[in-house]
Amino acid sequence: MTDKKQTVVVGAGPGGYVSAIRAAQLGQKVTIIEKQYFGGTCLNIGCIPSKALITAAHRYHDTAHSETFGITAEDVKVDLEKTQDWKENQVVKTLTTGVKGLLKKNKVEMMTGTASFKDKNHLIVETDKGSQEIEFENVILATGTNRIELEEVPFGERVLDTTGGLNIKKAPKSIVIIGGGYVGSQLAAAYSNFGVHVTVLEKEAHMMPFFDEDMAKIVEKNYRNKGMDIITGVNVKSSKTTEEDITITYEKAGEEKTVTAEVALISVGRKPNTDSLNLEAAGIEATDEGYLQVSDTLQTNVEGIYAVGDIVPGVTLANKASHEAKLVASVIAGEEVDTKYKQMPIAVYTEPALATTGVSFTEAKASDGKYKISKFSLAGNGRALSLNQTEGFVRMITDSDNHNTIVGAQIVGAGAPDIISELSLAIETGMNAEDISLTIHSHPSVAEAIMDTAELALDMPIHM
Repeated sequence: MTDKKQTVVVGAGPGGYVSAIRAAQLGQKVTIIEKQYFGGTCLNIGCIPSKALITAAHRYHDTAHSETFGITAEDVKVDLEKTQDWKENQVVKTLTTGVKGLLKKNKVEMMTGTASFKDKNHLIVETDKGSQEIEFENVILATGTNRIELEEVPFGERVLDTTGGLNIKKAPKSIVIIGGGYVGSQLAAAYSNFGVHVTVLEKEAHMMPFFDEDMAKIVEKNYRNKGMDIITGVNVKSSKTTEEDITITYEKAGEEKTVTAEVALISVGRKPNTDSLNLEAAGIEATDEGYLQVSDTLQTNVEGIYAVGDIVPGVTLANKASHEAKLVASVIAGEEVDTKYKQMPIAVYTEPALATTGVSFTEAKASDGKYKISKFSLAGNGRALSLNQTEGFVRMITDSDNHNTIVGAQIVGAGAPDIISELSLAIETGMNAEDISLTIHSHPSVAEAIMDTAELALDMPIHM
């Protein structure tokens, strides 16, 4: 028997559960289907648990190394099993339980199972109670991504994926992280703070290639000062595992070298989780990599079938997925919405933290003078000094031909992922440097550096 539904959402991550809730708020009768994790990778095995582990590592390291502040502690220990219990039961479980509660509050029907297309109007859902056929008017695909495995370093007891890396209960003496992107760069600092010797192998010329090079280089320098080995421009060739360790062979500048560690962590990106959807049955077009091409209204080439988040080309970010989720819910509800945006903030909790939004420094330099670049060092910020975190800067990209309108910004340093939102708002709403300079900022705060950068853009700096 076929069950008829109005709007069906496949996947309950930041793209899925947000679109389901918003669609329900806009009058749709919504069913959401999730095969494993309500809250998705982000809440269960990604963004949130990684930040919890990073926080615990900071606490441990800072407790053991606060001599600068006149604080000395002896025999500082960490119980990673207790750390993991806190992470899972007080952080992750709280949020995932909250997601289910929000779906229930908004009268979204929840199903646990694996969905695939029968045709362009029907889904087959495999549950623990058997198969169920669903007829839908609209479907939103938000299935996210899955891990990528390296043939040269296959997963095993000593080769972890990022999920395994987030669930360690005993710190190894050494780890080699293959991939210095979002996750690898953040976990590198966490492991190092737990006292692990870290080696990072990155194929690009610098870590975190999605950030401007000068930003990434500050992190690399800091990591090396912490005792990490950061090796860029490498090509991993093979691996050999023994009962005690794993040896990775890599090539750099035409020369083969090796690195040995207790464990290896693979963090080389993720791939769209669309293989099991049986897209061909519905006539949905996808790239060879599995990404779905969508229109300005986030509709695939098949009417009534939409896609958001990591399975759509672009940056793979939870905030992008959630934003698109709200937009597509409005589209389905028949509202007129502008689905284009001028900025998409990217932030990582490295040491120091990095954040960027809008036009990048690299793009600004290549603009033949169209954009003005203004940069204020955190060494001149009172709050950064009191935090003993003066490394970093705020940079603002403005269009001098258009009333100093803010078009881009980058922040390196304390609080960067939090305070970048002020600049994202400025870009999205068309604010200019004067708008920021005339906004009273709390004192002392790292965010004051944004005001100082705006004044610099206006050629009227107070603190430079």
